[in-house]
Amino acid sequence: MLWAPSPRRARKAATATASRRLREESEGGRGAKRRSMETVEEYSWREVVLPRLVPVVPDAPPELERETGERRRGRDLLVAVDFGPNSKHAFDWALAHIARIADTVHLVHAVSNVHNEIVYDKSRELMEDLAIEAFKTLLVRTKARIVEGDVGKVICREADRLKPAAVILGTRGRGLIQSVLQGSVSEYCFHNCKAAPIIIVPGKEAGEQSVL
Repeated sequence: MLWAPSPRRARKAATATASRRLREESEGGRGAKRRSMETVEEYSWREVVLPRLVPVVPDAPPELERETGERRRGRDLLVAVDFGPNSKHAFDWALAHIARIADTVHLVHAVSNVHNEIVYDKSRELMEDLAIEAFKTLLVRTKARIVEGDVGKVICREADRLKPAAVILGTRGRGLIQSVLQGSVSEYCFHNCKAAPIIIVPGKEAGEQSVL
């Protein structure tokens, strides 16, 4: 003989099941929201206003228009900069070996606080000098920004944003294998920047080596 629950018991059981499902979904949603909040990092940055080095010519001749079109087809290159000599050496290396007239060099400086005006002014002075040098050397256009955060994470995040042809950064004068393996910014970028090739330029004393 088959047993069937009374309609009242059936309704009570269905209500309990539905309540349990709603509670599980709610807890799952809160857990997912918590996990999402844990993984989101604040991303603070400021564009650095550089001097306009390329003059605007009204009624430009056709050859200048063609040059402008070629410039638009150039590559983006990301160069990590700071106030140290190894950063400057990497920048010089990039101009000598990679950059060409149609490219845009993006200078990125990781800082502790993007809202500190002293930090901004010092970074702007540094990047202005580099932009003028890049223009005088190759007539390349330069853009710049300061980004708050750890240097390695900043470089990789900017690489994800720009999708550049290459990321160029300097390192201390020790050997390249040591630079990549011994807990440095180079190591972090080498293993975590997936958006572009990483070019590590050692100090002058290490010679003209680089690693891709």
